[in-house]
Amino acid sequence: MDMMPAAPVRDRLPDGARLLFESVEERQLIDGALVASCDLGTLDVLDPSTGGVLGRAPAAGEADVAAAVAAAVRAFPAWRDTAARARGKAVAEGARRIEAEIADLAPLLALETGKAIRTECRPELGSAVDILSMYAGLAGELKGETVPYDPGMLAYTLREPLGVVAAILPWNVPLVLMMLKIAPALVAGNTVVVKASEEAPFATIAAAKLLADALPPGVLNVICGTGADCGGPLVLHPRVAKVTFTGSQPVGEAIHAMAATKLMPVSLELGGKSPMIVFGDADLDRAVEGAFAGMRFTRMGQSCTASSRIYVHRSLYDRFLDALVLRLEAMVIGDPLDEATDAGAVVNVRQKQKIEALLAEGASVDGVELRTVGRLPQDSLLKDGLFVLPVLCLGATEDNVLMREEIFGPVTCLVPFDDDAAVLQAANDSDFGLAATLWTRDLKRGLTMAQRIEAGFIQVNRTLTIQPNLAYGGFKKSGLGKEASLAAMLEHFTRVKTIVVDLG
Repeated sequence: MDMMPAAPVRDRLPDGARLLFESVEERQLIDGALVASCDLGTLDVLDPSTGGVLGRAPAAGEADVAAAVAAAVRAFPAWRDTAARARGKAVAEGARRIEAEIADLAPLLALETGKAIRTECRPELGSAVDILSMYAGLAGELKGETVPYDPGMLAYTLREPLGVVAAILPWNVPLVLMMLKIAPALVAGNTVVVKASEEAPFATIAAAKLLADALPPGVLNVICGTGADCGGPLVLHPRVAKVTFTGSQPVGEAIHAMAATKLMPVSLELGGKSPMIVFGDADLDRAVEGAFAGMRFTRMGQSCTASSRIYVHRSLYDRFLDALVLRLEAMVIGDPLDEATDAGAVVNVRQKQKIEALLAEGASVDGVELRTVGRLPQDSLLKDGLFVLPVLCLGATEDNVLMREEIFGPVTCLVPFDDDAAVLQAANDSDFGLAATLWTRDLKRGLTMAQRIEAGFIQVNRTLTIQPNLAYGGFKKSGLGKEASLAAMLEHFTRVKTIVVDLG
């Protein structure tokens, strides 16, 4: 695919967004300043909707990792010793600064990720601000305990920060996932080095700079590079005390193995193959809308929680399928910057090829039907864009690759069922256990099934995305640990020290 020159792509940005982009292009955030990479040059960042080069990001290597970690190490003692509520106030000020720039950040996020500005990018920025604000308000909850050990002794615990935290981000919802990691880490008194995704770094670095301007230099740093050149050295750096990562299962397993050589704690939010179960008594209209939202079709299915296995009671199956087809046919796929667009493009050529390869493998099995729905954009500007139409997979058995592997595209399997026990067994027959949704008017059935589903985030008659103050994280190969809650901050970004004082 021929690359468009950089200038026409960036010229699609509104004036404010273009200025923001130009301030961070070829720059990363180290010790409070936007600086170039020390040693490896730059990486091209595409606009997935046109196939053109949007701009260039730093290609960070070991020297950049060393500089960022050194800045975080220098900043740590003073930040650790800052009063917790003062840290919270600084983070809250950073949230206000980001909120004030949403109008300029959203187009930048849309062009680098391919996601629609109306349905995805502005909501993501709003959620990112909400997460920052929530954790800022929890600063006073970093409490220890007094322990009734002995009347002649005072025994108590303190919660203290870990040190330098490394946060490694994916490209699908980079700003929300960054805030889920850095907000609790910062409020708890840690300093942070973020590795931005090389696929979509610009909005991440721009938002981080706005937040960092409210913090002392070096408290928050962002570098950008490949996993091999940047991510691996960051994980293995001897002064990094904790790694928090969101991404694929294989990369998460590799990070876990590297961290084990240092006996270092990790938090991992990995893949999913989330089941949605529609019982015979469900509200059909709500369930269809739930499938549309839960499959994250407006994000081209690029979500760990996507409802990519939909089990529908046989009594509703045909009507459910027809209604979902109609809903998808109404979805507008097109230019991410167009307010009329519901869904944009997938993030890169590699992802598009992966989706197509899995579809071909899944469809090679007898009895499997792939029903492609919707219309590709006709605008000549988008002719080389990485657009993928939604696909409904019918007739697949539980061993089909489309039922087993995380596709990370707009593909979901529909399966009829008759028996509650059988569908529960099928839903749990997965290496993953991130999320699930249940649709029923029977509260007892909903609660009973929720207790038995092997997943960490289960919803009944709703398909919320990650929400502040709702603990989020999976079981099995979907990861380790939780995010988005007070407990996550306490468990993952502090350590407990026990102190005993003899009063005699």
